[in-house]
Amino acid sequence: MEPTSIPVSQATVAEQPASARRVFRVLFISIFAATLGLGIISPLMPIYAESLGATGLWLGLIFSGFSLARLVFMPIVGRLSDRVGRKVFIVLGLILYTVISLLYVWASNVVQLTLVRLFHGFASAMVIPIAMAYVGDTTPRGREGTRLGTFNIALFLGMGSGPFLGGVLNDAFGINSVFYSMATLTAFAFLTCLVFLPKSAKTADKKRKPRTPIREILRSQIVKALLLFRAINAVARGGILAFLPLLAVQFGLSSTQLGVLLSANVLLTAALQRPFGVVADKVNRYALVLLGSVVTSLGLVVVPFMRSFLSFLLLSLVIGGGGAVAMPAATAITAEIGQWAGMGTAMGLFNMAMSLGMILAPLISGAVMDLLGLEAVFFVAGAIGFAGTVLFYVLVRDLLTSPARTNG
Repeated sequence: MEPTSIPVSQATVAEQPASARRVFRVLFISIFAATLGLGIISPLMPIYAESLGATGLWLGLIFSGFSLARLVFMPIVGRLSDRVGRKVFIVLGLILYTVISLLYVWASNVVQLTLVRLFHGFASAMVIPIAMAYVGDTTPRGREGTRLGTFNIALFLGMGSGPFLGGVLNDAFGINSVFYSMATLTAFAFLTCLVFLPKSAKTADKKRKPRTPIREILRSQIVKALLLFRAINAVARGGILAFLPLLAVQFGLSSTQLGVLLSANVLLTAALQRPFGVVADKVNRYALVLLGSVVTSLGLVVVPFMRSFLSFLLLSLVIGGGGAVAMPAATAITAEIGQWAGMGTAMGLFNMAMSLGMILAPLISGAVMDLLGLEAVFFVAGAIGFAGTVLFYVLVRDLLTSPARTNG
């Protein structure tokens, strides 16, 4: 059975404040640099793939390959990091990032590009979820929302700023400059972690092997609810990135306005991570996840009724706000689970669920568009979001009257 009160042992007590701050700062800077590199190439990948002869099917494989590799390897790497420590995986993942960034330039056909994306996804499995686990290790109990919400800023800020920088580099210097820039950023992140990141001594302790089998972890109602939320949230929001531009173009929005719409959504989510992380340490976290999920789902349903840039922008901000309410609370709940399941295991499963949603999102949305039309994509995405919210409520309703934290 899952514990209703997560036990505290010497292995789960946060490290000394100075060491914890150092870990946080090094990982924040490094993960921002790494996600900025990913963000730089993300809007240009379809263009690059088409220049190599990619058809629609190959485009799907190229995009899904990255998430598929993450889906497969994140739980494995997370589990291993609970046994042997975090730093070795973060450093190895970042050096692979750097090499793979250069392989994009080498790829001369769609098969090679697909292989590069698969390896890139594998490297990604070693970096972001393991960094989140390390931050979780060094977070005092009761501060999970604040600390991890603040750390999420690095993820959202990097991915939100990257597309703009990538567009500028591509226009000024060509597509290869984008990949060289990604390699430079990830090399900087690698060197920063290699030199300044302490070894995670707690997790390297042989006595601190994961104590709970994954099958037992997955039986937990809380874990089921969290993974369900993360996967369905990714499916619902996936339509924003891929299909909102198609709808907005029908109403005469320019490329610049489209860029503003997508960046505003992510950057608002980044700006609100810490404030709502603080809130998540004071009020019921499950209630915050439900509230954010409802706001996001409602926003998706309303998308087809927008007609102007201003209306699209305001709605994009509302959807981003919904994500900002839910994500720090969901990450904090994951850290609570990590205290008994293994932090790397918990973060690996959490990010695995996101990858599953990102794989399903374009497949579901594309099928809906072909069968029912473009506007139906957003109605269906919103309906999926509401269905996931209801299922999440059913699984955690007994916890909605408890204090901010569920582990005592």
